Amino acid sequence: MPYQYSDLISLFDNTFFAQYNTRLIRGGDEPLYLPANENCSYHQIIFAHGYFESALHEISHWCHAGEKRRLLEDFGYWYTPDGRDAQQQKEFEQVEIIPQAIEWAFNAAAQKKFNTSADNLNGDTGDSQNFKVKVHQQVLTFIEQGFPARAQQFIETLALFYQTSLPLTAAQFPLNDEGTNEQDISNIEIG
Repeated sequence: MPYQYSDLISLFDNTFFAQYNTRLIRGGDEPLYLPANENCSYHQIIFAHGYFESALHEISHWCHAGEKRRLLEDFGYWYTPDGRDAQQQKEFEQVEIIPQAIEWAFNAAAQKKFNTSADNLNGDTGDSQNFKVKVHQQVLTFIEQGFPARAQQFIETLALFYQTSLPLTAAQFPLNDEGTNEQDISNIEIG
């Protein structure tokens, strides 16, 4: 199945623009969230290079951010670029567990393989298996207790577009040796 970032832009716009005045925008090297200001009348989720994966990741951060954080550039979070030391990487992963769990659900709804990301190629990647397990545990918690409202709304939008049965179940999120979802879920019947 071809995955086009332009589909995500349309799906996001149709799902959220009217209510949240927010658009998904293809950007350059670095992703960025910009709240509306005097130069732009709407909020912008800018994803890197037109990458489908980057778009889903940035949407997941937006779905997790509360109302006050959505008024701050990059939701008010610090970001230390690639090359983080062990302590910086540990702090980075702490704030990435929930967004990457949401992103994994987006990928499952789109019938697409997901890989957790330490996003630190030139630095200390920490205990990547432990990070993957934490992301997996968070996905299972969301399945049991419910996803944040906007995340659930986008899961439903993606599932409709990619013809995936809902609700998502734990069986769609196996944790293999690499901590990724390698199961092709396109043939799973969800009851």
